[in-house]
Amino acid sequence: MSSLLLLALLVSVNGFMSITPAFCDTMRFEMIHRHSPELSGRLGAGLQKTRLEQVRELVRLDEQRTQMIYHRIGQRTERRKDAEGGADGQIGAAAWTGKVIGSSGASVPMFSGSFAGEGLYFVPFRVGTPAQNVLLVADTGSDLTWMNCIHGCRNCGRKVDRRRFFNADLSSSFTTIPCLSRMCKNDLAVMFSLTDCPKPLNPCKYDYSYSSGQSAQGFFANESVTVRLTNGRKMKIHHVLVGCTQTTQGQKFSNVVDGILGLGYSPNSFATKVLQVFGSKFSYCLVDHLSPRNVSNYLVFGRNHIVNVNPPEMQYTELMVGKVLPYYAVNVIGISIGGVLLRIPLSVWNLDKNGGTILDSGTSLTLLVEPAYRLVIDALKVALIMYKKAEVPEFEVCIKVDKAFDEGLVPRLGIHFAGGARLLPPVKSYLIDVADGIKCLGFRSVFWPGISVIGNIMQQNFFWELDLRRERVGFAPSSCA
Repeated sequence: MSSLLLLALLVSVNGFMSITPAFCDTMRFEMIHRHSPELSGRLGAGLQKTRLEQVRELVRLDEQRTQMIYHRIGQRTERRKDAEGGADGQIGAAAWTGKVIGSSGASVPMFSGSFAGEGLYFVPFRVGTPAQNVLLVADTGSDLTWMNCIHGCRNCGRKVDRRRFFNADLSSSFTTIPCLSRMCKNDLAVMFSLTDCPKPLNPCKYDYSYSSGQSAQGFFANESVTVRLTNGRKMKIHHVLVGCTQTTQGQKFSNVVDGILGLGYSPNSFATKVLQVFGSKFSYCLVDHLSPRNVSNYLVFGRNHIVNVNPPEMQYTELMVGKVLPYYAVNVIGISIGGVLLRIPLSVWNLDKNGGTILDSGTSLTLLVEPAYRLVIDALKVALIMYKKAEVPEFEVCIKVDKAFDEGLVPRLGIHFAGGARLLPPVKSYLIDVADGIKCLGFRSVFWPGISVIGNIMQQNFFWELDLRRERVGFAPSSCA
């Protein structure tokens, strides 16, 4: 990253700081565990579920997520081909040039959402002028940031049918994108913009599909977002692309959350926008789903000075940006069990041969295409043969355990990356607790050919750093403290 250089015009008004297009050092989103009291008021009695019910909900959502991933990859490829002269989705290292300024950062809480039966992470978000509070799902597999929205609606309050809305009519910085604009017709095609344009100045509409029965419909706009810097000041980021969602379909979009924070990789995503201000890196450290109350960690844009990581323990491998929009692909080359590399065909990991692997915070379990899944499950099954079997229909291998269970007897799983990096997750990240006294191998099989997914449970208790300029991803064990 470039050396520090004070080039920005800093304007302080009522404690706010606006920054011209240069780089600030760090913006931080705090991540708080699912049992945080700050979220308890948003949960209805019907959402209180047993651990087994929660896990089953995660499996169901993962199945829908898998459909969405495969559908979106194919759909985006076709839409990108059809968009005449539009953005090709390749941002690349060349876009991340410039200087880093200052040494401040920004902070907003982020919550693990598995308490609500969703293996997701939540971010309180402040949008508009004056700022309004919404709660968004942080999703590395989505590039559109949207929230439930009211626009041009008379006699509409902030809450309708127990849902919270962003009231665009109350924001002086809310600006719609015309449907006849080049941005609507070309640049936003990969975000599922619609071609319908009855009048030139009508808002550019979208129908953003997540999976079968799940979608968000609304229109695009530019808006200001307020974040807090680690030096105590607030900062406004202007002209952030947002979606004003007026209709949603699907159980996933419940009254617990107000929308999606798009952290995926594409020219107009929130991640891309803020990295133009804070530099080319963002990082995160996901809390353990079973952590005690109030355990917190951070999603950070810019250089991370916060999460407790020993630098010599950081390992780096290639981040394959722009290959599978909007996802972050990584170059896996193999999986080992107990130090023995399994004989998984190399084509399974090759993006050019209809394989490959992505990191995805919106998927809970780790999904492996059938050739890899079968070898991993069979190898671990042998190691667990000493334990009594348990029957949980959602998983192929489950065992009964007591308080004396020793994780040290379970062979270590390793995910091997190009360049020599190796991820060694704790046993609890792949032999997961699904109920009292029952553990299951936390993998799901997906069709081959296809994409494998390293889900958020496998990523837990590691610090992850994605550097878009250098096109690399780093990771190291961390308590996320």
